[in-house]
Amino acid sequence: MIKPQFPKNEAERLHALRTLKILDTSHEERFDRVTRMAKRMFGVSISLVSIVDENRQWFKSSQGLDASETSRDISFCGHAINQDGLFIVPDTAKDERFFDNPLVTGAPNIRFYAGYPLKLRQGINIGTLCIIDTKPKNLDEEDQQLLQDLGAMIEQEIKSIQLATLDDLTMISNRRGFLTMVDHSLKVCRRNQIPMSFIFFDLNKFKSINDEYGHHEGDFVLVTFAQIMLNSFRDCDLIGRLGGDEFIAMLSDSDKAKADLALERFAIAIDEANETLNKPYKIQYSAGVRDFQHDTDRSIEEMIQDADAAMYEHKKSKVR
Repeated sequence: MIKPQFPKNEAERLHALRTLKILDTSHEERFDRVTRMAKRMFGVSISLVSIVDENRQWFKSSQGLDASETSRDISFCGHAINQDGLFIVPDTAKDERFFDNPLVTGAPNIRFYAGYPLKLRQGINIGTLCIIDTKPKNLDEEDQQLLQDLGAMIEQEIKSIQLATLDDLTMISNRRGFLTMVDHSLKVCRRNQIPMSFIFFDLNKFKSINDEYGHHEGDFVLVTFAQIMLNSFRDCDLIGRLGGDEFIAMLSDSDKAKADLALERFAIAIDEANETLNKPYKIQYSAGVRDFQHDTDRSIEEMIQDADAAMYEHKKSKVR
């Protein structure tokens, strides 16, 4: 058996997935309708909407399978998300990647698999619409187009969720998505009695980049800044774009020293990006930090406002 590899953008993929808040939600008719159609149209024993999490694949919709999840290490969908087109295994017994896979040698005895990677956007695949059978099977060109069409229907449903919580440009949390995730994280901090930090970011001279080089370059700066945030902060930290050129991060189990280290790491990453990109401008920003104890009486919005005020103090004193 060959385990599926992780995508190169795994951190970005997982962040987008978790921002959707789709994992471990109840079954929904809009997804079940499509898996029922797929199972019947292809005459297979199983059809699934499978979401690939960090260490598992979890089934948002399932026809013909009682399990709610399996390990990612043995998943077929873990392989499927590493490509953009259909992932088809006509006969698992003749495929060195799967012939001794426990899902093949034991229940549900997979002999045929075909999965359509579900995309949030190009390069971000969060799972599949897949069909599975206990007998080898081939899909002709018409069958493949049908599976793609059904997969596109699932993508549309997922994107309707995405629009509510993700920033369409940067693909990190928008204000609504960030506040939703912070509400949960704050409860964890209070329950475990751990402190937290909020960091408010504002891009400097951003308007001049738009004016001098065009909005395309401005969008590039926003996307790049968001990507550096994703790569610089811990997986457990929450990041978001509040709007315009304003970004926010919440660090759990954090105090002033830990927040300062995070900012130092982020500053190094920005400097490296500026040197590597070699643009006629530099990505510059101001940042404000505020630390809070688990039992603070400040609301989430008030903590963000406090970090915003600290950012303006920094902007006035020193422009980075």
